[in-house]
Amino acid sequence: MSDDPHERRPGSGELRQAVRRRGSFWRSLRAVAWSFFGVRKGSDYERDVSQLNPVHVVIAGIVAALLFVLALVLLVRWVVGSGVAAA
Repeated sequence: MSDDPHERRPGSGELRQAVRRRGSFWRSLRAVAWSFFGVRKGSDYERDVSQLNPVHVVIAGIVAALLFVLALVLLVRWVVGSGVAAA
């Protein structure tokens, strides 16, 4: 195998093509929200895989994870501050 950086790897064209997709960020956010919930139809998954931009999905996943962690931190602070956890 060559160490030439200009040598094409298998599948690199597919990734470039996927990144050029014009799927909306809102649809990516919805798909990530459904994945957090854990329920997704197979047909919807297939449609998302073929239409969504993977960069949007990664960004939406990071945003959703940060919001989830922030919500958990706020919930814990609220419970501890209310005195319910002191019992």
